[in-house]
Amino acid sequence: MSSEPTPQPAPQPEPAVSPAAAGEAPGLPVSDSAPLTDSLAMRALAHPVRVALIELLAVVDTLTATQASELLGESPANCAFHLRTLAKYGFVQEAGGGRGRERPWKSAERHITITTKQDDPRAATAAGALSLTWLDHWMERARQIFGSSDYLPGWENATGWSRSAVFLTPEETADLRGQMRRLLEKYESRKSNPALRPPGALPVEWTVFAAPVPELAEYTEAQARAAAKRKDDPGRGPAA
Repeated sequence: MSSEPTPQPAPQPEPAVSPAAAGEAPGLPVSDSAPLTDSLAMRALAHPVRVALIELLAVVDTLTATQASELLGESPANCAFHLRTLAKYGFVQEAGGGRGRERPWKSAERHITITTKQDDPRAATAAGALSLTWLDHWMERARQIFGSSDYLPGWENATGWSRSAVFLTPEETADLRGQMRRLLEKYESRKSNPALRPPGALPVEWTVFAAPVPELAEYTEAQARAAAKRKDDPGRGPAA
C-alpha cells in the first residue's frame, strides 16, 4: 500500500497507509480507484480475518470457505460469514459453482483507496481505523519475519528492509512512489497466470512508506540557516 496526502488514483494497487493520508489496499487490481466514502464498507474491511481473505484472493484465482479455513486456522462457518460480508460491500464476488462452504469466491477486481479526507466525520473515523488495521497487519508480519533468523532457505540474501531519508518536494515524492509502483508492474501478470511464474517464485510483499518527518526538518532548517549566516559572514566560525 502506498500513501498520498490527498486521494489520487494509482496505476497499480500495491500499497503504506497513515491515518492522515490516502492509501491503497494491497493486491487489488485497478478498476475502481475512487476513494472509499462508505463508513460501513470501511468498517467491514477493518477486521483481521477479512484483511487476510483480501490478501489471499489477491494471489489465488478462487477460494472457498473450507480452503480459507485450512489456510487461516478459522472455522469454515466463520470464513463463510466473512466472505459474505466482503461480498455485501463489493470487495469479493461469487466465482460460480459449488454450494455452501464449497462455493468459490474471487476478488471483485476492485482497487481500494483509503483517505481520512472525508466530508462525513464518521467516514473519516472509519478510514483512520481501517488504515491502522492494515498497518498493524503489515507491522506484525514484519516483526515476525525480521525478528527471526530463520529465513526461508534460499531467500537469506533476498529478504530484507531498508530506510532512506532524502530531501524531496511533495511532487517529487509522489513521482518517486509512482516510479516504484511501475517497477513492479511487469510482474503483475504473474498473479493471474501461474504459467508466467519462474521456478522458485513466491508471493513477495513490497511495502513502501513515504512521509515527511517534521521533527527532523526542524533541525535541518536550523542547520541551513546557520550555514547561510556563515556564508554571508565568512569570518564567522561554526556555531558552538
